[in-house]
Amino acid sequence: MYAAVDGIRTQGSVLVAIGEAGIGKSSLLRAAAAHARDSGYQVLEVSGVESEVGMPFAGLHQLLRPILPSLDAIPPAQQRALRSAFGLSDGPGDSLFLIALATLSLISEAAVERPVLVILDDLQWLDEPTRDVLAFLARRIGNDPIVIVCARRTGYPDPFGDASLGQLEVSGLDENDARQLLLQHGGDLDAADREAVLEQAAGNPLALVELSAVARNVAHDPALIPLSARLERAFAARIDELPRITRDATLIAAVDTEGETSEILAATEALSGSPVTLDVLEPASAIGLIDFDLVHVRFRHPLMRSALIQCESGARHRAAHSALAAALEKNQYRRTWHRAQSIVGPDEEVADELELSHVESLRRGAVVAAICALERSAQLTTDDSARGRRLLMAAEHAFGLGRADLVDRMIAAASLTPLSALDQARMEWLREIFHDGVPGDDQHILELCRVARASADAGDTDLALNLLIGAALRCWWANPGEVARARVASVTLSLRGAREDPRYVAALAVAQPVLQARTVLGILSEISVETVLDAEALRLLGLAAHAVGDQPLALDFLQRAERKLRDQGRLGLLSHVLGVQGVVRLDLGDWAGSDSATEEARRLAQDTGQMIWSVGPLVNEARSAALQGNSEQALQLAAASEQMPTLRSLNLFLACAQLARGFALITEGRHNEAFEALRRVFDPADPCFHPRERFCGVMFVAEAGVYADRRDEARRIIADMEDLTRVTPSPLLAVQLLYARAVLADDDAESRYREALAADLTRWPWVRARIQFAYGAWLRRQRRRIESREPLRQALGVFRLIGAKAWAENAQTELRAAGDRTATAVPVSLQRLTPQELQIARMAAQGMSNREIGQQLFLSPRTIGSHLYRIFPKLDITSRNQLSARMT
Repeated sequence: MYAAVDGIRTQGSVLVAIGEAGIGKSSLLRAAAAHARDSGYQVLEVSGVESEVGMPFAGLHQLLRPILPSLDAIPPAQQRALRSAFGLSDGPGDSLFLIALATLSLISEAAVERPVLVILDDLQWLDEPTRDVLAFLARRIGNDPIVIVCARRTGYPDPFGDASLGQLEVSGLDENDARQLLLQHGGDLDAADREAVLEQAAGNPLALVELSAVARNVAHDPALIPLSARLERAFAARIDELPRITRDATLIAAVDTEGETSEILAATEALSGSPVTLDVLEPASAIGLIDFDLVHVRFRHPLMRSALIQCESGARHRAAHSALAAALEKNQYRRTWHRAQSIVGPDEEVADELELSHVESLRRGAVVAAICALERSAQLTTDDSARGRRLLMAAEHAFGLGRADLVDRMIAAASLTPLSALDQARMEWLREIFHDGVPGDDQHILELCRVARASADAGDTDLALNLLIGAALRCWWANPGEVARARVASVTLSLRGAREDPRYVAALAVAQPVLQARTVLGILSEISVETVLDAEALRLLGLAAHAVGDQPLALDFLQRAERKLRDQGRLGLLSHVLGVQGVVRLDLGDWAGSDSATEEARRLAQDTGQMIWSVGPLVNEARSAALQGNSEQALQLAAASEQMPTLRSLNLFLACAQLARGFALITEGRHNEAFEALRRVFDPADPCFHPRERFCGVMFVAEAGVYADRRDEARRIIADMEDLTRVTPSPLLAVQLLYARAVLADDDAESRYREALAADLTRWPWVRARIQFAYGAWLRRQRRRIESREPLRQALGVFRLIGAKAWAENAQTELRAAGDRTATAVPVSLQRLTPQELQIARMAAQGMSNREIGQQLFLSPRTIGSHLYRIFPKLDITSRNQLSARMT
C-alpha cells in the first residue's frame, strides 16, 4: 500500500483493500494516511456510514470539506454544481456528471500544490451519488498526482471496475501472530478462554482485541454466528455499561448523517428530555467507542456504530430519528428524511413533505434519493391515486437514470393502484421505453400510437410526444413495416399545436425518413440553429436532420448541442450526440473527427451505463476503418457487431455492418464481392435493408457495379433510388446520385460529370473528391490526359487530407498514367494519432489551454498535458506553437 502512495508522483492509481469486517483494512488505511502526511501529501478522508446511504452526497461533502475553501479556483458552473449538491446554495439541479467533473477539478487543483491521497473507508456504505462521483474520478486520474486507496467488505461490488490499479485481499493473522496479539490484549485470560478467542476470532485482529475483553461470554457463543455479529455483540457488551444519557447520545450519533457535535447534543436533549453538555460523551470515549471534539463525533470503527444500532430496539431507533428531526428545524430537507424514518404507519403530512423534498434532491443532482423519497412518500399515504402518481413520478426519474430495475419496481407497485387514463398512458410509455428497437414489434408500435392518441385527446400532448418518440425509435432501429411507420407519422401529424416541439419533427423523421423528408426539411428550414438554446432540443433537431439525410444541417445542430452538453456536464446525452456526430462526419468526409466522436461516445456510454450506445459505435468504427483502407480490421468489426446480442437483431446495425463490409471489399479491389454485399442493403426482403441507411451506399454500389462489370444490375438499383427523389429531397441521396449517374452513364457521361461538379458540394468534400477522381479517370480513358490531371490532383489532395488511403493510391496511379510525375506520396502524420489525441491536438491548435480542454473532455489538465507530451513527437514538432500549422 505504501508503494501505491509513493507511486503517485508519476501517475495516479486506485487501490482497493478487500476483506471481512475487522480484518485490518481500516488500520491499513490509517497507516497509509500517516505515511502520506509524513511525506508531505494532502490527505482527504471519508468513511461510509450505513445510516447515511440514503443521504445524497453526504460522503462527498465530508471528503471535500478540507478543500472547499478553494472552490473559487474551478469554473463557475462547477462551483455552482458542488454548492447546490451540498445544499450550500439554491439553484437549478445539475447533472451528476457535472458534479463529478467539479470534484475532479477541485481535487486536481489541490494536487497542483502537493500530491493528494484520497482515503475511502467502508466504500460499500457510501451513498450512491458519492460512489458514482468517485468512480468517475477513479477513471480519470491516470496522469495526476492523485491516488485513491479504499476499503470495502468482502461480498460488495467494486464501483471502480477497470479503473482499479489492483485489489489487495486482506487476510487474517497466522496462528503465531494471532497469539502474540492476544497476549498483548488478553494476557490475563486462562488457557481455555484464550483458545476460545483464538478459535472464534480465526485470525481477525479486531476480533482478537475485542473478544478478549468479554472472553468468558464468548466461550458460550454459538460457533456459527458470523464474525461481524460476534464483534457487534462484544461491542454491545461495552455499550450496556454506559449511562442512559450517554447511550442516548451515542444512538443519536449512530443514526445521524453529519456527525456534528452540536447537532448530536441538541437531539440528545430532545430524546432524553433533559439538558446535556459535552461531558455526556466522555463515558463512550473512555471505553473506546467514539472520538469527539467541539465539532465532530466519530466512531472508532464502523462495527461500533452498527453494534449500537443492532442492540437498540426499533422503537428507540424511531425515537432517535424523531429527536434528530426536532433538532433540524432549520434544515427542512434532512428534517423530512429523519421524520420519515421515525414513523411506522401512514402519515399524510410526512408523505407530502417527502414529495416536496424530492424536488430538493433533484436540485442537488441526487436522483436516486429523489426516487427513494417518492417511493417512501407513496408508502406513507392512504390516498391510492396519490400513491400511484408518486410511484410513476419515481419511475420517470428512474428512466432518466437508465435504471430499468427501478422502473420495473415502481411500475409494478403503481399497477396495483387505481390510475387515471393519463397515468395509465404514462405507465405504458415507461413500460415500453427500455425496449426500443425490438424487431417485428409492429403491434407494440401500434399500441404506443393508440395510447399516444388517447393521451392527446385527454389534453396531454407532452406525454403523447414522448410515446411517439418511443414508437418512432422502434421504427428507426428495426424495420416494423410501412403500416407501423405510417401510423406513427399520422398520429404525430394529427397533434395540434405541436409543430414547434423538437419531438414532433424528430418523430416524423425517425419513423418515416423517406416519406416525411419534405415535411421535416420544411420545418427545419424555419429554424435558425443559433436561436435554439436547449441542448435536448438541439439533439432532437440534429437527429431529425440526420434521419432525412441533411448531414451538414445535422452537424450544425449537433455541434451546438455538444457544446452545451459539455458545459452542463450531461454525459449521458452527450454520448448520444457524439454517436450520431460520428456517423454524420463520416458521410461528410471528416473521418478523423468521426473517429474522435465515436471513440468518446463509446467511452461516455460505458461510463453512464448505456449498453446500446456503447456497442453501437462498432459499426461506425467498421465503416471508418474500411474507408481509411484498413479492410481487415473493418471486416472483423463488421462480423463482431453482427454477433452482438444487442445489435444483431436490429436492421439499422445490420445495414451499417453490411455497408462496412462492402466498403472494405472495394478498397481491397474485390468489387464483385463488394457488389454482392452492398446490394443486400437495397433489397426490402433482406434483413440488412434499411430505408434510410441505404442512401449511404449509393455511390459504392454504383462503383462496385462498374468495376465488377455488373452495370445493368447497378443501374436497376440506382433507378429505384432515382424514383425516390420524387418523394424525398434528401440531400444525402441527392449528392450520392450525382456520382452514381456519372459513373454509370454511357453517351452523356461528360455532361453528368459536369452537372455533378457544378453542384454546391462545399459541405460534402468526400463526395466532391469522389466525383473529381472519377471524372479525371474518365478523361484519361478518353485520351484527354492533360485535362484529367487537374481533377485528379484535387481529388488526391482531399483523399490525403481525410485519410482515404486506397483512393489516394488510385488517384496517384491515375496521375502517373496521365503523365503527371509530380504526384509523390506524402506522409499523413495525423493518422499516427489516436482519436482522443487528435481531438486534444485540434483543441490545443485552436489556442485552448490544458484547463479549457480538460473541461470540455472531462479530464484533468495534467492528463491533457500528458497527452500533448505524447502527441508532439508523433507530429514531429517540439512545441505547442507548431500545432496550428501541423493541423491545417
